[in-house]
Amino acid sequence: MAAVKSIKLDDDLKNRVESLADAKRRSAHWIMREAIAEYVEREEQRETLRRDILKAWEEYRDTGLHVPAADVDTWLESWGTENEKPAPACRR
Repeated sequence: MAAVKSIKLDDDLKNRVESLADAKRRSAHWIMREAIAEYVEREEQRETLRRDILKAWEEYRDTGLHVPAADVDTWLESWGTENEKPAPACRR
């Protein structure tokens, strides 16, 4: 079930939304809903990435395990070649 929320837009942004809605033959409501949905999706992904980065940092801090950048570069450079290398192993 959809809930009704209101949003205040300044005149310039309101006109821009309405112009875009006209150009796309959609309603201003549709444009705003799509924009909010895309924003929320993007920010959720950023938050997930932030948590993953913090978790990885804590694991590194606790274990000291890591893969040097040079090893990753060598591995990535081998992708798509006849001599594709396996993923490098973690080390201390």
